[in-house]
Amino acid sequence: MAELPGQIRRMSGGISQLIEQIYGFSRRCLFRVISMGPIPSHLAFIMDGNRRYAKKHSLEDGSGHQAGFSALMSMLQYCYELGIKYVTIYAFSIDNFRRKPEEVQSLMDLMLEKIKSLLEKESIVHQYGIRVYFIGNLALLNDQVRAAAEKVMKATAKNSRVVLLICIAYNSTDEIVQAVKKSCINTSDNIEASGNYKHEDRDSDIEGTDMENQEKRIQLVDIEENMRMSVAPDPDILVRSSGETRLSNFLLWQTGNTQLFSPAALWPEIGLKHLLWAVLNFQRNHSYLEKRKKQL
Repeated sequence: MAELPGQIRRMSGGISQLIEQIYGFSRRCLFRVISMGPIPSHLAFIMDGNRRYAKKHSLEDGSGHQAGFSALMSMLQYCYELGIKYVTIYAFSIDNFRRKPEEVQSLMDLMLEKIKSLLEKESIVHQYGIRVYFIGNLALLNDQVRAAAEKVMKATAKNSRVVLLICIAYNSTDEIVQAVKKSCINTSDNIEASGNYKHEDRDSDIEGTDMENQEKRIQLVDIEENMRMSVAPDPDILVRSSGETRLSNFLLWQTGNTQLFSPAALWPEIGLKHLLWAVLNFQRNHSYLEKRKKQL
């Protein structure tokens, strides 16, 4: 009789494992059906609602973000099983530094813990061969978090199967300003290196001067090449949880032709059904979106 509880536990564990295997098989079958249509190459997520989730369920501070991380791991698994190569997440905005110091420190501690966990052998990074980029003004991070982020980027630099872009200490305003600054510096350096910097006002040289000035101007391609997000194509779908429709200064440059999806679920509540609905809406509007891109 003493062995009975142990047998029940083993049986229960075996049943749970079987159910998980059946669920995984059913999910992969469903993904095969959906893959008959166009699959987005890049999904971006604004993970909104972690604090509201904790308040809703009377959880301790930080528990909402822990639950949000679990939801993120599941969502990454679904995306990569579906064949989506690029996933971008808005992990920490520059504006978040304005929160209470203790909350910012708590978030930094959590990020440090989760960044380090990406290098563990059983992590999703090793499971799917993910290359990780940290996008943002990393100089604003404390030394420990920045060093951990750089270590992960270096360790995954040879991975090419799928890509995870983590926007941390990021907002679009800062990204655009930094890209313009770099473009100006690069253009100035090129002019000086060519020894071609001069100014002509004579009428007889107006045409030649216009051509020289054209070469000195910053082009759209110059700015795009210096954007921090230039390592990935523009997102096909941007998902913001909790029903909010604001972009909150996220990927403003890159989302001109991106389909927006705003499920009412808080981020820790986000799941497979929300991803499927976003992809099905993308497939329904795919031809229109492709025509829009060709017109630009």
